[in-house]
Amino acid sequence: MDTRQLEYFLAVVDHDGFGRAAQALHLAQPSLSQAIAGLERELGVRLFHRVGRGVVISNAGRELVGPARQVLRDLRAARATVDSVKGVLRGRVELATMPSPGIEPLGALTAEFARRHPGVVVGADAAFTADEVVQLIKQGACELGLVGAPAPPRAPGVEVIPLEEQGFLLVGAPEHEFPAADPVRLADLADARLIASPPGSLMRGIVDDALAGGVPVRIAAEVAHRTSILPLVLQGVGLAVLPAAWAPLARRCGLRLARIDHPARLHVALLSRTAPLTPIAEAFRAVAREHRAADYLDEAR
Repeated sequence: MDTRQLEYFLAVVDHDGFGRAAQALHLAQPSLSQAIAGLERELGVRLFHRVGRGVVISNAGRELVGPARQVLRDLRAARATVDSVKGVLRGRVELATMPSPGIEPLGALTAEFARRHPGVVVGADAAFTADEVVQLIKQGACELGLVGAPAPPRAPGVEVIPLEEQGFLLVGAPEHEFPAADPVRLADLADARLIASPPGSLMRGIVDDALAGGVPVRIAAEVAHRTSILPLVLQGVGLAVLPAAWAPLARRCGLRLARIDHPARLHVALLSRTAPLTPIAEAFRAVAREHRAADYLDEAR
């Protein structure tokens, strides 16, 4: 077994099949199939079941995913450590981020990190729950993760660096009705058309609290992707509840905004595995430790 075989194996897993994996690896599909077949012979198990023209990972294959990722991660860590001894910090830091922390503080952290280490690429993959971020870290898919949760996150086996707490704001198009109060109380949302996220998020929880309190709000659109919310607001579909970190972007889009009088807070933290990190990941974590929470509703931002 060699690292090339493990890389090919994970490519088939991540791309859901040999065809797309071969394209991603810039490799002929027969060569990829031969490499996986050789790995299966060496291990004495089937890693994939062939179903029609596709494949399904076997139980043995699932068990190999985590160790394979860790082997490749440790190899990259060894190479990065040697580079750091030579005084060179280059390569790629990989992290997973939930949608709202992916606006801020990811922007501020990446800007400062790039200023200090211009030779390093920051790779940010998407995750939608804190549990998903934790699993990606534990599986070795990434070393770091940004999460936003209703309470300070706790994850056994994962180090947590609290970064900031974000309140929530109401955003709306300038030509549409907008509550006069600032901060906006839930009662001020009476008869408002709202763009809401699906049930389960803090943003949706504020909308649900208004409904539970008898405030006659109307959900005009329900969208899972945060990136769809501001365009819908700009189109006049309705008002939206967002974490405060969206304020600078909303303001640059010309939207109206105000704080929401609600106790909910998004607790943002950087997570990392407890095992030794690559020098690049350690450098990013050092930037995170120095991060200072911002008032995103400050007009000067």
